[in-house]
Amino acid sequence: MMKLYYATGTCALASHIALEEAGADYSTVKINFATGEQRSPEYLVINPKGRVPSLVTERGILTETPAMLAYIAQSYPKAKLAPLDDPFGFAEVQAFNSYLCSTVHVAHAHRMRGTRWVDDPAAIDAMKRKVPETVGACFELIETKMIKGPWVMGDTYTICDPYLFTIANWLEGDSVDPARFPKVKAHRDRMAARPAVSKVVAAEKA
Repeated sequence: MMKLYYATGTCALASHIALEEAGADYSTVKINFATGEQRSPEYLVINPKGRVPSLVTERGILTETPAMLAYIAQSYPKAKLAPLDDPFGFAEVQAFNSYLCSTVHVAHAHRMRGTRWVDDPAAIDAMKRKVPETVGACFELIETKMIKGPWVMGDTYTICDPYLFTIANWLEGDSVDPARFPKVKAHRDRMAARPAVSKVVAAEKA
């Protein structure tokens, strides 16, 4: 059995959904960010980065959402969560998820994690003010150039979809109007209607 360490409202939601969609045998452990549990000695043994998600597998512990999503897809090939028999198609999935991880998530993090980059309060405030612009620009690119169909990769649901759903749920908090991006908004609504997604979202809120 795999074990997922997560916190509500974080990118861990993507892996949680993927595990459910795959029909995986897994359990979860909720980490309380309000009490700083992610920096506790006990959790730092699991993930020295002090972040979520972390996925404990029989071969070791994985961190970083794109890696975890790829692992889930490859571990449960019957779920068909990625085009595993198509090297180029799988690379496209990885490219999309890498963009969410390395660019969109980082742009979002400037709103509440400015101290990762600077100490000057004025600079931190400037970063916060910039977030609607930078996050909006990321989603403009996703809207116009990246989404291929009803699902990110076209007609087939993949591990890109729970990841986009997760980050698209942060738009309002970043002061970006989802109505600007009808494809993204329709995708978010489509995802929310999936039984696995509603189950996981409810579990994380409990």
